[in-house]
Amino acid sequence: MWKYLVSRTIQIIVTLFVFFALTYFILDAQPGDITMQYTNPRWTLAQRQELAVRLGLDRPWYERFFKWVGNTVQGDLGLSYADRRPVMEIIFERAPRTIFLFLTALMIEFVVGYFLGRVLAWSRGSLTEYSITVVGAIMYTIFTPWFALLMIYFFGFTLGWFPLRGFLEPTIWLNVPDADANTIFGFLLLTFTVLAALVSVIMYATRKMNPGRANRLRIELTIAAFVVVFGVWLTYQYNFLAVDIIRHTILPVATLTIINFSGTMLLTRTTMLETLREDYIMAARAKGLSERVVRDKHAARNALLPVFTGLILSLPFVLAGGIITETIFSWPGMGRELLQASTAGDIPVVMGAFLFIGTLSLVAHFIADITYAFLDPRIRYS
Repeated sequence: MWKYLVSRTIQIIVTLFVFFALTYFILDAQPGDITMQYTNPRWTLAQRQELAVRLGLDRPWYERFFKWVGNTVQGDLGLSYADRRPVMEIIFERAPRTIFLFLTALMIEFVVGYFLGRVLAWSRGSLTEYSITVVGAIMYTIFTPWFALLMIYFFGFTLGWFPLRGFLEPTIWLNVPDADANTIFGFLLLTFTVLAALVSVIMYATRKMNPGRANRLRIELTIAAFVVVFGVWLTYQYNFLAVDIIRHTILPVATLTIINFSGTMLLTRTTMLETLREDYIMAARAKGLSERVVRDKHAARNALLPVFTGLILSLPFVLAGGIITETIFSWPGMGRELLQASTAGDIPVVMGAFLFIGTLSLVAHFIADITYAFLDPRIRYS
């Protein structure tokens, strides 16, 4: 196992270096004078040339590249042209918001899609299957910006249940000048991470139990975990500000879940139908096991691996789709920051956003490789 981890880590480092190089040379090859981003257009040619020398633009390409790689490894991604702030500071501010939004939506749509996919496979040929499949196919092909605007208009504007934009309500936060939005947001992210870890441990610890007993125990322990966390948050003096952030999160998360759950659902249905034709399913039924045990303990568990693989492989595309979602909902995350930086020609921020998305995707694949060994006992890393 350790040999595999070391080998996989080296592969990730090499892949990251190649990704860094491609990102750098593609952006470096674009036409235009980069010194115009730093200076007033009225500067003379001599002034811009002097600035180019200070920025190192007069040096050979390979020297500039390795200098940039060295700075990147040290966490120095330069200054934003627009904000005049370090790019790493912007990433640390915006990245948690994107991670919180999309990982929450990803986990919910995975659970919903996986559960409905099992139902479809087990009720093949019924009216339930046809109805859910049609709805899923429609949502899978729907135009994301139109549906997001429809959700905002109906639930935000018409019914007034949720805020229309942003991730906090300024009128509420102005009354608490000593509250820091990023700190509270970080606490929320930590809370949901701990909850997700607890639920994962519960699911793993009960995997070998009888399905009926395991499901009851999972529900009870999960509810207990939520009650404990809720009790902790009740004692927090800024809990009403955390509620405000959650209210702003519900609508974009619901939109992403409704749009994306069908992909997981249809993949689960397909893999379940293939699994049901395997010999060990017939053997399980021949032993006299109940249909529920056959479905939950044998068919569903073995069908989970390709679904989980598809989920991890879709992560970069989900993050890329965040550009649309975050822009429509005015969510101040990495996707919206990337769009604004691209429009304004803020090259350091664009490169920083690309590096963030690429690094997060590679780390997610690395975690998935390790998780496979727990999902499928046939997989062993030497």
